[in-house]
Amino acid sequence: MAVRAGLRALLLCGLLGLMAGGTRAEVRIVDDEGATVVLPAQAQRIVSIAPHLTELLFAAGAGSRVVAVSDWSDYPEAAKRLPRIGDAVRLDLERIVALKPDLVLVWANGSAPQQLARLRAAGLPVFSSAGRDLAHIATTLRALGRLAGTEVAADARAAAFEAELATLRRTYAQRAPLRVVYQIWAEPLMTVNGAHPISEALALCGARNLFAGLPQLVPQVNVEAVVAVAPDAIVTGRLDPGKPDGLDRWRRLRSLQGTALLTVNPDTLHRATDRMAAGARELCEALDTVRARRGGGTAPR
Repeated sequence: MAVRAGLRALLLCGLLGLMAGGTRAEVRIVDDEGATVVLPAQAQRIVSIAPHLTELLFAAGAGSRVVAVSDWSDYPEAAKRLPRIGDAVRLDLERIVALKPDLVLVWANGSAPQQLARLRAAGLPVFSSAGRDLAHIATTLRALGRLAGTEVAADARAAAFEAELATLRRTYAQRAPLRVVYQIWAEPLMTVNGAHPISEALALCGARNLFAGLPQLVPQVNVEAVVAVAPDAIVTGRLDPGKPDGLDRWRRLRSLQGTALLTVNPDTLHRATDRMAAGARELCEALDTVRARRGGGTAPR
């Protein structure tokens, strides 16, 4: 009996050891800049230096691991209550180091290179994300799940996002094509090119971005250029109630009287998170109202 009890104790200790080893297992992952990020264990104290990465951390089930965020991290509600450590241009490095993070998330496309260099020089583990397209949102969710040990929640959220996009693609694949200009900023007048996720959302809706061929991701254009392409619709993000919508200049132009002027929620469409599926759906539904007014539903075969 004593021998059996001893064997059971040894087996139990071994099992507990395996379980403990599982929670402390090394995490090794390649980030979007090609750097291999190695953590001795799943991240428990995460600093996010981009609002969309903050949101994706919560979506991936890792919100409780976030100890500080950058300015403008305002979603979900819990993110508003977290300490601020500056923005992508100016970081409070001393405060970040004092928080003793075991992972810092940075946005390669939007962070000042000198700030990223300071983080790495301080010996902090940095994972760099470079948002490229809608598919990359799901990829990032899964990567964050691996880093934080919340794979189940992250994988489920990524799969739901992919399913929503697939549904939109099927729903609008045969819609009559529309020629669209997306106004991402009114003054100066700025749009998006074909590499921007918003342009991909337009394509999901059966629309063509008329400035897709420009080289800059967010190019500046002039009024004359917009008039010259004669869009079926101009779309922009809604501002707060009571503020101008940024479309008045187009209302005053007689040459664009036949152009539909639409607004959508920028919180869901302008930030590269899984809420872009909801933003794309709103965009598709708004563009469908243009087709309805013109009597055009499905594309000609």
